[in-house]
Amino acid sequence: MVAAQADGKRIGRIRLRVIPDASAESLHTFVADCIAPGSTVHTDGWPSYQGLDQHGYGHEVTVLRGRRKDASKLLPRVHLVVSLLKRWLAGTHQGAVSHAHLGYYLDEFTFRFNRRRSRSRGKLFFRLVEQAVATDPTTYSSMVHRVCAIAVK
Repeated sequence: MVAAQADGKRIGRIRLRVIPDASAESLHTFVADCIAPGSTVHTDGWPSYQGLDQHGYGHEVTVLRGRRKDASKLLPRVHLVVSLLKRWLAGTHQGAVSHAHLGYYLDEFTFRFNRRRSRSRGKLFFRLVEQAVATDPTTYSSMVHRVCAIAVK
């Protein structure tokens, strides 16, 4: 799931998340977690987005059915973010990203993207350390166990 903030013609902050499916429950949960109530959410015509207005969001719909070639023009920010993400995964990680760890890669991409114009590198380092301290440590044995479990699948 991708959310890209409109900042004039530019892209503001983004949010990325792996969701279990494209149901209304999954999509509405993502919107509630990542977008401030009262914001206008611009989506494609997927039916599961219906009802966002009942949760305190403005909802603007652009139907893409039959207009796939125009999708990047109709929802340009989201398509640009996805394009950059795909290029980053293919170039930096050589496409070797397992589905089991995709959420972590999305978090890293989001972190880098949202701080791309940061003028305060000290604050950037502080936020990185702050997040590292807030995350529970992972033991070596649990990492080895995860790798073995993934290799077995």
